Amino acid sequence: MIWLNEKLVFPPVEMAHEDGLLAVGGDLSQERLLLAYRKGIFPWYNESEPILWWSPDPRFVLFPSELKISKSMQTVLNNGKFRFTINRAFTQVIQHCKTAFRKNQQGTWISPAIQQAYIKLHEFGYAHSAEAWLDGKLAGGLYGVRIGNVFFGESMFSEVTNASKFAFIKYVQQLQKENVSLIDCQVYTAHLESLGARLIARKEFKGLLSENL
Repeated sequence: MIWLNEKLVFPPVEMAHEDGLLAVGGDLSQERLLLAYRKGIFPWYNESEPILWWSPDPRFVLFPSELKISKSMQTVLNNGKFRFTINRAFTQVIQHCKTAFRKNQQGTWISPAIQQAYIKLHEFGYAHSAEAWLDGKLAGGLYGVRIGNVFFGESMFSEVTNASKFAFIKYVQQLQKENVSLIDCQVYTAHLESLGARLIARKEFKGLLSENL
């Protein structure tokens, strides 16, 4: 296992284990997090563990042009039930993502340290949130990191059926208008696959990062 120290450096992603685990340790400084994303690496660990850094192969991504919108979701988009905003409630979104119930998952990986690190990234313009509102209350949303023409999705939540899907679809459509050509979804979920995300080889993902960062 490769342990990181105070130096801002990561091993080549090709050295990752079969499950995608690349390195352990280091810190959650803004500089290290941004370096990690630029190299296709992200932190994901439980609060009781040291920081774990991952670069899975294959990688789960969504190309905005391949976004799938079902007929039922198109109805939701058209009926005006939800109101969409960007960066209006970042702190609330990450808190909701932390406390959201997730089937077959105990606890949360969003520790206080993770919260503070990403709030700082938000304050410096790198981390962003997208929100869905219902009757003036936050009903769903997502957050992640944007560098260049790539958005690295981190987590999403929904308090009301279809709220997170609504926020995700609206945000992807907005990102496409801003020439974002790649959305990193990290690891496979059936939920995001239904919206058009798919697996690609890590080598291809690295090449896309080089082109779009």
